[in-house]
Amino acid sequence: MGRTLFQKVWDLHAVRRLPSGQTQLFIGLHLIHEVTSPQAFDMLRQRGARVAFPERTYATVDHIVPTLDQRRPFADELAEQMLAALERNCREFGVTLSDLSTDRQGIVHVIGPELGLTQPGMTIACGDSHTSTHGAFGAVAFGIGTSQVRDVLASQCLAIDPLKVRRIAVSGALGPGVYAKDVILEIIARLGVRGGVGYAYEYAGPAVERMSVDERMTMCNMSIEGGARIGYVNPDETCFEYLAGRPFAPAGAAFERAKTWWRSMASDPDAAYDDEVEIDGNAIEPRVTWGINPGQSVGVSERIPAPGAAGGDADAVGEALEFMGLTAGAPIQGTKVDVAFVGSCTNSRLSDLREAARVASGRKVSPHVKALVVPGSKDVSRAAEAEGLHEVFRAAGFEWRGAGCSMCLAMNPDRLQGREVCASSSNRNFKGRQGSPTGRTLLMSPAMVAAAAVAGEVTDVRGMLG
Repeated sequence: MGRTLFQKVWDLHAVRRLPSGQTQLFIGLHLIHEVTSPQAFDMLRQRGARVAFPERTYATVDHIVPTLDQRRPFADELAEQMLAALERNCREFGVTLSDLSTDRQGIVHVIGPELGLTQPGMTIACGDSHTSTHGAFGAVAFGIGTSQVRDVLASQCLAIDPLKVRRIAVSGALGPGVYAKDVILEIIARLGVRGGVGYAYEYAGPAVERMSVDERMTMCNMSIEGGARIGYVNPDETCFEYLAGRPFAPAGAAFERAKTWWRSMASDPDAAYDDEVEIDGNAIEPRVTWGINPGQSVGVSERIPAPGAAGGDADAVGEALEFMGLTAGAPIQGTKVDVAFVGSCTNSRLSDLREAARVASGRKVSPHVKALVVPGSKDVSRAAEAEGLHEVFRAAGFEWRGAGCSMCLAMNPDRLQGREVCASSSNRNFKGRQGSPTGRTLLMSPAMVAAAAVAGEVTDVRGMLG
């Protein structure tokens, strides 16, 4: 019987089985940022401990970084303190830091792959729930809490429960204007926000195999929103081409040897899965969330469900409709938006910005909409500016910002005000997620966000692609 990639990587990194039934798992790469690491470093100091393998930890600053004015000290005193603490901790414990003074700063789940730190067959942990992003390279990657950040710093190991594996095969081909964001929203809507609890999701099938690495990262990024701890795609030539020439990737003959090993990590053709699901990629259309969790979405041509007809928790549907101020049975198209945000660790890469710019080119943002584009890293920003994308956005009326997490979450100045409705390419539409306790978030692809910015309301981007 063959084995899955998850099983292969897990077994290679398993130190021992603990009496609790958990696995003591060695972590190949530990990524940290300014939010979940300060307490972990303080815990090390209290115990007189050091970082066991500082060369296996890499730090960046992203969550609290202002995107409009990044001069130091920050206007937000707490944000300044958090960044200063990260700088101090990295100096003291010998950890490499990509801060604002370097050209490698950016969102942790953007810079890890673009630097080549993320590689197939790795175990990767970070104090951030969207660490599953790195599974796009055939890595076993997951988010951890602050006490676990401490454990990895001190021992490079974690005590963790093993997972089952669900294979999700997306058949067919995606139509024009349909993106990886639409696929993962479809999957979450179908399987539920808790459907993946206890599972690692393996994404496969013709539609996934044709995806770029950027698109695969979008899929894996939102695995956690479906309840899965891990999401991954088997490594292939698309993955290897992406990694070639990256700063931390093997080079020359070592790269060729690495490719041979990386291929061996892919799931065997006769691997057994705990569950298998098939999604018809041909049938997926652009999707938009209407509720207060990522599972509450509909196709752009569909109507907002009624509590008794949603096939789920009627009370949850009713709560979402009340909070969002939407009417059951109304079309999602035509829902007015006040803010449009292209960015986040889900959709802030160069390919995302290209698709949004494709829609924005030659058009103008609706007068009542505040629209902003936030690259995921300084490298993305440089590449986009080299292509003139920033000029396209500015000409259309978008703000072009510095790299950071921005409006994905309320930890920097980019926040919703009052009952504003935001068309967002981020990953969560929870109550208060974007800074206002009454603000409302509609998740969609970057191209759909750009279309909403121009129309001033939710609209089908396929009508703008021509």
